[in-house]
Amino acid sequence: SSSVSLLISNGFSTTSLRQTPPCSIIGAKPCLPLEFFYRSGLGTLIIANANVADMSCLVRLKKKVPVDLVHNDPDDTMVTIGASHGWVASLKDDGILRLHDDLNPVASDTDPKRIQLPPLVTLPHCQTKIVTNVSMSSSSPEDDEDCVVAVKFLGPQLSFCKPAGKSSKPEWTNIKIENPCFYSSRVMFSKKDNMFRIPGSGGHLIGSLDLCEPNDKLKLQCVGFENLPPKLPTPLMDSCCMSQHLVESTSTGETFLVKQYRKTAKIVQGVAQMKTQFLMVFKLDDEGNAVYTQDMGDLTMFLSMSEPFCVPSTSFPGLLPNYVYILDFDETAMVSLVDGFPLVATTGKTDAPYYIPPQNILD
Repeated sequence: SSSVSLLISNGFSTTSLRQTPPCSIIGAKPCLPLEFFYRSGLGTLIIANANVADMSCLVRLKKKVPVDLVHNDPDDTMVTIGASHGWVASLKDDGILRLHDDLNPVASDTDPKRIQLPPLVTLPHCQTKIVTNVSMSSSSPEDDEDCVVAVKFLGPQLSFCKPAGKSSKPEWTNIKIENPCFYSSRVMFSKKDNMFRIPGSGGHLIGSLDLCEPNDKLKLQCVGFENLPPKLPTPLMDSCCMSQHLVESTSTGETFLVKQYRKTAKIVQGVAQMKTQFLMVFKLDDEGNAVYTQDMGDLTMFLSMSEPFCVPSTSFPGLLPNYVYILDFDETAMVSLVDGFPLVATTGKTDAPYYIPPQNILD
């Protein structure tokens, strides 16, 4: 209740359904006394609500969470690999993927939900150590029998599991993607189409997997780009690496294809830190037409190592409409779609670069 009070006082939604604003994970302060912290490994969760511009207004919850979910320890005994619907996924050296609701600001800290999935199965000539992202078809993997967890690995393998499926023992379904343009892509779940979708490199191809039609191959759709801006910053874009994201707005039913251009800003201790230079957003229709837009209307988009999402900005006073908020391991940025250039962009290490989507506040 104390955590909910803090969230409410920091700007919950104006809709009839009370929700927390989108937030990012800042850290976890070790619980005192230190003897308790060393014994338990717990800290109090610190978040930043996205609709509060002043970063000094951090929300320090009383909610206790495992510190190694927020700050991976030097031995990497806990490694978070992605997030979806407020759940964070971790993968240890034992090859077992686990789902945690600890970093969900309204989830219980006295009764945290932690779901252990079966050991990962590596297909021939594939790998299951490096993950591009995790996506879920619903926010209830613990009790929704139809909830599917999808894991996209760097390379050809894409794996699915139903944690609460009807079978007594959940198993992984593994697919080997033949087309190399999907090897570094991220998977997302389309609630509108009830399928998982993956954009290919460059965004010219989208692969889909229908949950209602068992299939071990992606259904492919070609994308045609329309209404490109007349003056693209070509020299800048040529010096950048490009990634693509599929983002769905559940409030409007629209699907967006985002092209993000990043380049090395500086090198710190031998590691290159990337910074967003330019962003293009396209509205995608069912026929594969991608129309460039500078206007998402009331929507605010969130890109991070969590599954991307959109929210109506008017539901959370303080959010900037028609902006894309970006959070990565080495960058925090805000991009206006009016011109596609970052309004705010900073580099620096972020241990848990996850935007948590709005969560329902239960009475």
